[in-house]
Amino acid sequence: MSRVRIPPEIGRGLRDAAPVLLGVAPFGLVAGAAAVDAGLTPLQAVGLSVVVFAGASQLAAIDLFGSNAELLVIVFTGVVINLRMLMYSASIAPRFRVLRSWWKSLCAYVLTDQAYALSIARYADEELDPTERRNYYLAVGVSLWIVWQSCTILGIVAGARIPDAWGLEFAVPLVFLSLLVPAVSSLPTVVAAVVGGTVAVVGTVVSVPFDLGIIAGGVAGVAAGVAADAVVGGSGSTSEHGGEH
Repeated sequence: MSRVRIPPEIGRGLRDAAPVLLGVAPFGLVAGAAAVDAGLTPLQAVGLSVVVFAGASQLAAIDLFGSNAELLVIVFTGVVINLRMLMYSASIAPRFRVLRSWWKSLCAYVLTDQAYALSIARYADEELDPTERRNYYLAVGVSLWIVWQSCTILGIVAGARIPDAWGLEFAVPLVFLSLLVPAVSSLPTVVAAVVGGTVAVVGTVVSVPFDLGIIAGGVAGVAAGVAADAVVGGSGSTSEHGGEH
């Protein structure tokens, strides 16, 4: 009996994605459990995970659902968080130009930070034909999708059994902190985190209508980070020019 051979780039994609999957699994569990804790039914929680399929925006939406935010605010927050996907898609789209429309649609659906980062690194490593590029990307993206959805469902089942006394409502903020802290690695990111966090907290304390304080915090944080980066970059550029003269 002949063995079924897995195309090389699918195998390579699965191997490269394996370490990432270990990190994605706990977040999927938290997302599922937190969705149930926020008041979503298991079917709604699964539907949210399948339709959105974006960890950060999914967790943000769950947190807003739990605080009874307006639907428009929840949707807008998810859109803002996922705006980076526009840059990812613009960057990687030329690699998939020759693919058929339904392949492109599937690639767009499973686009994530990890799938983009691993695929761009792989494409830069050596020249691949369109089929090989597609195989690698989908191996990474689909494996991430399967693990995320599976862990979300496990989290939904487990979350429905967790007593309220365990304080599951703290899970989402803790996950966001674990994502935030490693990212705060320079002066602009520190400024963005401090300004954005302060505005969001103040907005919550003064009860800004429709929970818009969270969105205001995000906008203020981005603006402050960009301004700080411009100041730091400008100072560095001035110093360099000063050293030349």
